[in-house]
Amino acid sequence: MPKSNDQNASAIAVIGSGGSGAVTAGLILLNAAARAGYYGLLTRSAGPQIRGGESAAMIRFSRRPVRCMGDRFDILVALDWGNHTRFRDEIPIDGDSLVLADTGTHPVPAMVADSGAELRDGRFQQLASMQDEGRANMIAVGAAGAALGLPLESLVEGAAATLKGKGQAVLGSAQRCIRDGYGSGPGGAPATSAPAGHCQRWNISGNEASGLGALRGGVRFVAAYPITPASEMLEWLAPRLERLGGALLQAEDELASINMIIGGSFGGVPSLTATSGPGLSLMLEGIGLAIASETPVVVANVMRGGPSTGIPTKTEQSDLDIALYGCHGDAPHLVLGALSIADCVFTTAWSTQLAEHLQTAAIVLSDQLIGQSRAIIDPPPAPDLGPGRVLASDARGAQSQPYQRYAAGADGISPMSIPGRCGASYTADGLEHNAAGTPSSLAADHRAQLDKRRRKLVEFDYGDAWAEIDGEGPLCIVTWGSTHGVVSEASERLRQRGRPTRVIGLRLLAPLQHTALREAIGEARVIVVEQNHSAQLFRYLHAQRALPLHAHSLARPGPLPLRPDEIVTAAEEV
Repeated sequence: MPKSNDQNASAIAVIGSGGSGAVTAGLILLNAAARAGYYGLLTRSAGPQIRGGESAAMIRFSRRPVRCMGDRFDILVALDWGNHTRFRDEIPIDGDSLVLADTGTHPVPAMVADSGAELRDGRFQQLASMQDEGRANMIAVGAAGAALGLPLESLVEGAAATLKGKGQAVLGSAQRCIRDGYGSGPGGAPATSAPAGHCQRWNISGNEASGLGALRGGVRFVAAYPITPASEMLEWLAPRLERLGGALLQAEDELASINMIIGGSFGGVPSLTATSGPGLSLMLEGIGLAIASETPVVVANVMRGGPSTGIPTKTEQSDLDIALYGCHGDAPHLVLGALSIADCVFTTAWSTQLAEHLQTAAIVLSDQLIGQSRAIIDPPPAPDLGPGRVLASDARGAQSQPYQRYAAGADGISPMSIPGRCGASYTADGLEHNAAGTPSSLAADHRAQLDKRRRKLVEFDYGDAWAEIDGEGPLCIVTWGSTHGVVSEASERLRQRGRPTRVIGLRLLAPLQHTALREAIGEARVIVVEQNHSAQLFRYLHAQRALPLHAHSLARPGPLPLRPDEIVTAAEEV
């Protein structure tokens, strides 16, 4: 397998016009790499068109876990050259790269000629025409697999796993094409035998991992309206919720979905909705209702480029401000961000349990880069999630005082009642109220309930899960979400260059663990790395006085992902 200079990993990209099968080819290569004993990561790119446009799959393999894409690609497979210029910045190639394409169908594009990459004729269309129902993308899979040094049988098995729902005729043709392409392709170094235990690894997307985390956290009701790039989470959850005795309901819009899950949770069932930025905007009033009525709900927000409709199929970390500050009034709630595909399992499960125990809304942020990417990972351990919902006991004849749903206890958490419990009924609405739940506009009641809702969040012990902290040194990089992977790789390069570096990946964003963060930073110089235009995390941390005065910001918007070398360069200038 060819080696780039990025952690001994190999990177390949497959591009083509919409419908050419570029993403399917990438999925087969990822599956094949897993069967050959590799870890891997597949990210994908597409235009905003409903049909047509461009499509790309980018895959990186290594014997070590893969956390991000590197700085360049070793191999570019062009199924065609339609709209290829849109990938010039997303798929950097250079003089050490190999390009496989049908050279006779189109002049060599400037994207290739300017890079100095080697161009080889893949004969994809010619070889595909020699098979009944032959597909050029399957020929390309075989040729690319040969160039990568993947075993042929791994490719054949990868096709079987990827195309298992297509029928035997489609699978048989695909496998024949893969064998033909493999025989015609440039051979790489033979791949080594798969290490023991690799078959237990997971091939999972971030949206699927978030769905699994929700189930592990106890979610049994989901109401949502489909939206890119969150819809796959709902598709994954629907049949699995049913098998667990739960249900998923497709609401008519986001306004309905947030109110449906508030109702489900009020009835005693842990509930979740999934959306992206435009949907989160519509849900804010409902989230405020959940906070005011202390009804636990989880809102999974898979971020995309904004504002407005923005760039639906590209990634960006630009919803932090709305997640933190979007609700009107003083509305303290939880905001968390998953640090990787694997971490989506823990973070969503933990968010669910925190929302249940603290009786509030939890907004869980991921983004298109995490949600729609797939990774070969070791199974994450089952999380130790802590306490769940505090329930009021059945009050029939046993309660000397009337049930006070919103009584301010020592920790601000008052037991919830499930509808139908005798002697423990209460009003839950968006009006301010007294301890019994009766609407009240008295200043004392308002102040007491504001204090209660804030105290239960800021005084809770979140343990060590608030962040992932790695390394020591005079330089500290603070980050969150999907940028954590690329920051981690950049920090390894800095250490190899004699620049000891500490990385703090924030998982719990609100309430911010201010004291713990300042202690973790210590006397180090700080760079805050994020993918948005306005440095939202940097400004938030400064507003919370959680950063030293001379901290630096590296904030860049999407849709292009951050690269390790970009962060290394910025760090070396600090």
